[in-house]
Amino acid sequence: MSNEFDLEAFEADLDASLKRGREAFDGKYKKQLNELAGLSRAEIDAITPDITDLQKYDDLITVVKEASRVNLSQAQLKQQIEKLGEIAVKIAKRIPSLVELFAA
Repeated sequence: MSNEFDLEAFEADLDASLKRGREAFDGKYKKQLNELAGLSRAEIDAITPDITDLQKYDDLITVVKEASRVNLSQAQLKQQIEKLGEIAVKIAKRIPSLVELFAA
């Protein structure tokens, strides 16, 4: 068995990932993605004192990207964010266009 790196497979996966990313930023939640991207490290670090917040921030971005790409409803997006846990919800509530999901 070879441990050789499969560059062709890597490039195919990368192309697919980049395409999904472009679709996400053209989708339903592009405003939310732009606002998430605008959070500073200090704003994220203010939520928890360890790196958990950065991991949840990354998870949250992934969920919002995929929700945008597939045109997920707001109720479904809220549910997916809540599945990420309390830290992700706290981060989402710092985003003006996401906080409205949790207002009701």
